[in-house]
Amino acid sequence: MLHSGSRGVGNAIGTHFITLAQADMRQHIATLPDRDLAYFTEGSQHFDDYVDAVGWAQEYARQNRRLMMDAVLAALQQAIPKPFQASLEAVNCHHNYVQRETHFGREVLVTRKGAVAAHTGQLGIIPGSMGAKSFIVRGLGHAEAFCSCSHGAGRRMSRTQAKKQFSVADQVRATAGVECRKDADVIDEIPLAYKDIDAVMAAQRDLVEIVHTLRQVVCVKG
Repeated sequence: MLHSGSRGVGNAIGTHFITLAQADMRQHIATLPDRDLAYFTEGSQHFDDYVDAVGWAQEYARQNRRLMMDAVLAALQQAIPKPFQASLEAVNCHHNYVQRETHFGREVLVTRKGAVAAHTGQLGIIPGSMGAKSFIVRGLGHAEAFCSCSHGAGRRMSRTQAKKQFSVADQVRATAGVECRKDADVIDEIPLAYKDIDAVMAAQRDLVEIVHTLRQVVCVKG
């Protein structure tokens, strides 16, 4: 299981279009109370350009993951003496993204922040922290949740707070049995900084069904 997004290029796209939106607002709404409330009107040139750019970034991230998985499988095939194939199905899902969908009879733009799509029968990934279980799930198509589910446990404290509260010794204990980094630079990722993944899964039983439970063996950060 691996992850790659579009944080670098995504940040550049976001910064560019935020600047454009703020410039547009200065022309159309002189009394906007906060510049961070700037927006594009649907159907405008900048709106359409932004949606196209976001779609490009999401495809960029998807292709990154595909290429990374190909490289990982090739490396494993060289390292493992017994021949094997991985040819059933790759679950490749976005999180923190926006796309057009139809809900309640209307076409809308759905933004999933910390969430993934969970349409009926759709496979998804819900990862735990670097010391917890992860899950492959199948969506149940819950209409009131806009066919979505959580992307993972989510943080219960900020990275800064985790670094202040926990030590390397805490990180070693929390990731016992997992081959991973156990140093000061990853304390902000300590499992104790995240919510209980089992409680999260129990809370969204009506959104997804668990297909596979994955036990953490190796975790590579950075």
